[in-house]
Amino acid sequence: MHRYRSHTCGELRASDVGSDVRLSGWLHNRRDLGGILFIDLRDHYGITQLVARPGTPAYEALDKVSKESTVRVDGKVVSRGTENVNAELPTGDIEVEVSEVELLGAAAPLPFTINTEDGVNEERRLEYRFLDLRRERMHRNILLRTSVISAIRHKMTALGFNEMATPILSATSPEGARDFVVPSRLNPGRFYALPQAPQQFKQLLMISGFDRYFQIAPCFRDEDARADRSPGEFYQLDVEMSFVEQEDVFQPIEKLMTELFQEFGNGRNVTSPFPRIPFRESMLKYGSDKPDLRAQLELVDITDIFEGSEFKAFAGKHVRALPVPDVAAQSRKFFDQLGDYAVSQGAKGLAWVRVAEDGSLTGPIAKFLTEENVAELTKRLSLAAGHAVFFGAGEFDEVSKIMGAVRVETAKRAGHFEEGVFRFCWIVDFPMYEKDEETGKIDFSHNPFSMPQGGLEALETQDPLDILGWQYDIVCNGVELSSGAIRNHEPEIMLKAFEIAGYDRDTVEEQFAGMLRAFRFGAPPHGGIAPGVDRIVMLLADEPNIRETIAFPLNGNAQDLMMGAPTELDETRLRELHLSVRKPQSK
Repeated sequence: MHRYRSHTCGELRASDVGSDVRLSGWLHNRRDLGGILFIDLRDHYGITQLVARPGTPAYEALDKVSKESTVRVDGKVVSRGTENVNAELPTGDIEVEVSEVELLGAAAPLPFTINTEDGVNEERRLEYRFLDLRRERMHRNILLRTSVISAIRHKMTALGFNEMATPILSATSPEGARDFVVPSRLNPGRFYALPQAPQQFKQLLMISGFDRYFQIAPCFRDEDARADRSPGEFYQLDVEMSFVEQEDVFQPIEKLMTELFQEFGNGRNVTSPFPRIPFRESMLKYGSDKPDLRAQLELVDITDIFEGSEFKAFAGKHVRALPVPDVAAQSRKFFDQLGDYAVSQGAKGLAWVRVAEDGSLTGPIAKFLTEENVAELTKRLSLAAGHAVFFGAGEFDEVSKIMGAVRVETAKRAGHFEEGVFRFCWIVDFPMYEKDEETGKIDFSHNPFSMPQGGLEALETQDPLDILGWQYDIVCNGVELSSGAIRNHEPEIMLKAFEIAGYDRDTVEEQFAGMLRAFRFGAPPHGGIAPGVDRIVMLLADEPNIRETIAFPLNGNAQDLMMGAPTELDETRLRELHLSVRKPQSK
């Protein structure tokens, strides 16, 4: 018999009754029922119940072993009997009567329980992540991640893409988030950068003639944590294609996402095909460029209705309305709670009216509306008895943010929200440029390396704020999975695009010398995208925080509490790297 096991803890069935077996695993739980010990033994594959009877060496040994110790047991498989079957376990028809026990690794007192999902704080969990990963939910999430990545590789290869690797040590980038830098021992005073993304390398692969590339790529960005973003490092499905237009990129990615979410989504419905929503339309209808389409309500721009109005709350402001059917009969508490929610999102309040049976409007602001206002609102919003309308007014971006959040929250509270579905969309036609309201400076709004719609002619003849880019995002359930673009592969168009944003020719030639040099040697039109693997798994696992799908994440302060990173270097190491440390002065 094998030194440690003849079977795994998830393998034995009723057909094995009478067999002598050897199992190894962790002591998951122990119960003493009338002097008989029942032990749950757990390994990667599942749980098997062990039985140890009083007066036996096995009983004496298992009675003393601490939970989460590793043990090897020998015993005989017996039937539990019909009345004792545990239908929740694949091994629930049997148990193993233990005859011999070997302690393989004793466990110290536990900092938190493993066999229950108690409310231990995240910092403690990350400090003892190796224990946290033993818990059923975390173990399941990490295995889901493994399966998803394996499926991505298989599906991308089947779609004709070639998996390639790009460098980890690279040059720092003047664009994007902050780099993590690595000092060069052999080149004093010089630094490598860990890649924020393989962007330039994958474009160079297209210029090199490889046509369809993909990579499960590690990316490194020195930025703050969010619920859907892990600080430090993350993984993305990096994709690039040659001789393509926007729809050519959409087709394989949409097929991949549909199949992934159908395969791993536990039966949840998946949008197909994915709607294409222009950026401006998304901001107006949903208040966001990453709309949650599970919320079956839409915002309506009614600014023009109140132009010149004497109602000061709306006059001279951008005004957005949210019509909601079948809620007029709700209590005042319903409306007040939504008002409180709007305030929590940054609003000063939330104006609203109800539509009465006769079509008249009632509510706190009804008296400020003229007959013309009521008639136009009724027509524009298709109002009927039972409707309520919520209003937001202010600057465009402010109103979009607040009313976008109110739209989703209202849909949830009013029964206009789809549960158990994945609602995808493409956001397209992003503006190429935006104006800084304080300085008046024109800058890139989304991706500086995108091809402008209309090419060089658009850059030379149009108002920069009217120019759209061949840029796109893929969004699912209000989570942005990825940004992508058709790349600007022509040097003169790239130089002109940067000139509009205030970069002179010499600066661009210096900062992007490698890419521009490559573009001047016959670059194909190309484009790509890079969906976040961590975010995909977060959605599939139905987890609110991305760290729940990563085996060993950093905490919100970009610290590894388990391994103690980042660490200080001693003087010998600093001298070897030609570095000195200048710490911030304490206040």
